[in-house]
Amino acid sequence: MSSVLAHPSDPHHPLHCDLAVIGGGPAGLMAAEAAAGAGLQVHVFDAMPSVGRKFLLAGKGGLNLTHSEPLEDFLARYGARQAALAPWLHAFGPAQLRAWADALGAQTFVGSSGRVFPKDMKAAPLLRAWLQRLRGRGVQFHMRHRWLGWGEDSTDGTQRLILATPAGERQVAARALVLALGGASWPRLGSDGAWVPLLAQRGVAIAPLAPANCGFDVPRVAAPVGETRRAFFLELLGRGPAPAVGWTPFFAERFAGQPFKSVALSFTDSQGRSFSRRGEFVATATGVEGSLVYAVSSLLRDEIAAHGHASFHLDLLPDHSPERVLAEVRHPRGARSLTSHLKGRLGLDGIKAAILYEQLGKEGMNDPQALAQAIKRLPITVVAARPVEEAISSAGGVAFEALDAHLMLRDLPGVFCAGEMLDWEAPTGGYLLTACHATGRAAGEGAALWLGESGI
Repeated sequence: MSSVLAHPSDPHHPLHCDLAVIGGGPAGLMAAEAAAGAGLQVHVFDAMPSVGRKFLLAGKGGLNLTHSEPLEDFLARYGARQAALAPWLHAFGPAQLRAWADALGAQTFVGSSGRVFPKDMKAAPLLRAWLQRLRGRGVQFHMRHRWLGWGEDSTDGTQRLILATPAGERQVAARALVLALGGASWPRLGSDGAWVPLLAQRGVAIAPLAPANCGFDVPRVAAPVGETRRAFFLELLGRGPAPAVGWTPFFAERFAGQPFKSVALSFTDSQGRSFSRRGEFVATATGVEGSLVYAVSSLLRDEIAAHGHASFHLDLLPDHSPERVLAEVRHPRGARSLTSHLKGRLGLDGIKAAILYEQLGKEGMNDPQALAQAIKRLPITVVAARPVEEAISSAGGVAFEALDAHLMLRDLPGVFCAGEMLDWEAPTGGYLLTACHATGRAAGEGAALWLGESGI
C-alpha cells in the first residue's frame, strides 16, 4: 500500500513516500518509471531547477541514444565492466531502448555510423514526452532539492533523508531510496560527485572518480629525439621541474581548435593493451581532444596514472603506404620550399604540416627518412588528462562488489544506486546513455521487488 504524502508543498513538514529517487537524469527517471509502473508512489528530487540537464546537453548536436551493432559487440564497449553490466543490458539494451523511445514518439533511426537517433535529432521533445508520461503515472518532482544525506537512524528501515531547499532544510521519509546522482563531469549541470563522502561515511566502497572521454595535455617540450627528449623524461621522473603543458605558442595560437581529419591513431600500453582506429580529433591550446582521443582515453589515462606519461602514434596519411610517402618526400623539389613540396606531393598542409614542424624541428624536417617515418608514425606524448569537470563522462564510483544483483547496497538495505555513479565507463556513441537507462530501470525494479518482499 502506498504511503500518504504529508504536506507536499511545505518544506517544514516531513514528506512520506514509497520511493525517493535522488537525481533527475536518465538513470533516475528510468528508475522512477519502473517503480511507478510497479505501483509505488515515487518522488524525484534534483538539486537543479529542472531535470535532465545533462541529457539535454547530450542532445545538443543530435541525441545519440544508443548503437545498432550486434549486442555482443555492444557489450564489449564496456571493457572490464562488461560482465558486471551484461545482465542489465540484456534486460534493457539497445533494442529495448529504441522500442521505449519509439513508444514516446521519438521514431528512432540508424545513422550511417550505426548510431541511433530520434527522427528530429533532438532531446527536448523526448524528455517532454517522458516527463508527461511519468506525471501521468503519479511521479512527483521536487526541484532545487539537494540531498545532504541521512537524518536520524530509523529502526523500522525507513530512509530518513535531509534535503536543502531554497526555503530551508526538508525531511523526507521514504520506504526505499534510489541514488542516481551521476559522476563528476559537467558539475554545472548537477553531477558534481558531492555524494562520494556521504556514501563513504557509511562504509560504501567507492573507486575514485576520474575523467573519461576526455582530452589530454602535452608537455611543453615535445621533441621526440635528442637531449630535449632526455630532459623531458628526467622531469617526469622527478629530477627536474614539473613540465609545463601545451604546444609552442606558435602552434597554439594558429592551430588550437582546428581538427586533424582523416588520420589514424594507434597506442599500446605497458600491459600490452592496444588501440588502433581512424577518425578525427582536435588540437587544443594545451593538447588534444575529440572523438578519436576520447575513444582511447581510458588507456591513456591509466597509462599516465601508472607511469606519468603516455605516447600514442599518429598516421597523418593512412591511405598512403610508407614506401610511397618516402618516395614523395625524397622526390626532388627544386626551388620549392619544403612546405610547398609536402603540399604538392602529399597534400600535407595546415595543421598536419604544422604538427610535423612542432615535433621534428628544423633538423628533423630536413631528414627525408625521419620526416617520412614521422608522417606515418608521429609520436605524441601526453602527460595529464584534462580535469574531470571538463570530461564528457567520468570513471570510478560505487564498486559493483558493494551491490547485489538488483543494485541494492549490501550494507545499506533499501538503498539502490544507478547510472554514472557506478564504477563503469564507456566510449561515446550511445553506450553511456544505454547503460544509464538500463541500470536505472534495474534499480527501480529492484526497489519495488525489495519493498514487496521486505514488508517495510
